[in-house]
Amino acid sequence: MITLYPYSSLGKANHGWLKSSHHFSFANYYNPKRMGFGSLLVVNDDWVKSGAGFPPHPHKNMEIISYVRSGAITHEDNKGNRGVTKNGEVQVMSAGKGVVHSEYNQSKEPLTFYQIWIKTNKMNVKPRWESKKFPNKAVSDALPMLVSGYPEDKNKALFIHQEARIFGGKIRKGSVIEHTLRHQAYILASAGRFEIRDADGKTTLNKGDGAEVSKTKTLSINALTDCEVVLIDANT
Repeated sequence: MITLYPYSSLGKANHGWLKSSHHFSFANYYNPKRMGFGSLLVVNDDWVKSGAGFPPHPHKNMEIISYVRSGAITHEDNKGNRGVTKNGEVQVMSAGKGVVHSEYNQSKEPLTFYQIWIKTNKMNVKPRWESKKFPNKAVSDALPMLVSGYPEDKNKALFIHQEARIFGGKIRKGSVIEHTLRHQAYILASAGRFEIRDADGKTTLNKGDGAEVSKTKTLSINALTDCEVVLIDANT
C-alpha cells in the first residue's frame, strides 16, 4: 500500500536563516495524524543559508542522520567530534546517554539536507558520530545502502542502533529498480520525478514529495526523469 504526501501538504517553518518542511510532527508543527512511521520519527527537508546554523543543543537516546543534498554541514560536539559532511555524504550521530552538538553551514552556498530521526533500540549507549562519502554517480540497477543497524552491513554502511536501513542516490532516467523491503518504507523525492509501484498500483512522486509504503515486500522505482531518491526501511 502506498500513501502519498505531496510537498505542499507538509508542515512548514520559515525562520529566515532556516526554511524547513516537516514530513512528521516537529517543533511548532503538530499533526496528530503525522506522529512518525514506526521507528521513524522525524524527516525534515531543511534549507540553511550560508553562515547560519544550529547553535549547541542537547540530544539523548536518538539516532540522527543527515543526508546532505547541497552545501556542507560542520558538526561539533562536546565529546570531541568535529567534521564537515559535504554534498553526496551522510553523517550519523547516536545521541545515546546524552550529547551536546552544533551544526553550521560554513560554506558559501545554501545547505540543503534531510534531517532524519529514528528511535534507538539500545538506550544510554556511549554517544558517537561518523560521516562517510558514498558514490555520487547515477545508478540504474540498485540504490546504494547508506545506513544500517544490521551487523552483516557493518563494512558497507554507517551504523545506527535500530533495525533499519537507509538507501539513497541518483537514478538515471528510464531506469527501473526493483527493491526488496524488510519492514516498511518511507520514500523521499530529493530531485526529479519518479514512479513507485507495488502490488496495489503505482504512484508518482515529484521533487519534495514523500510516500509511505507498507504491507508489501517488493517495490519498483521507475525514473521518469533523472532523479534522486532516499528510501528509509525501518521497523514498526
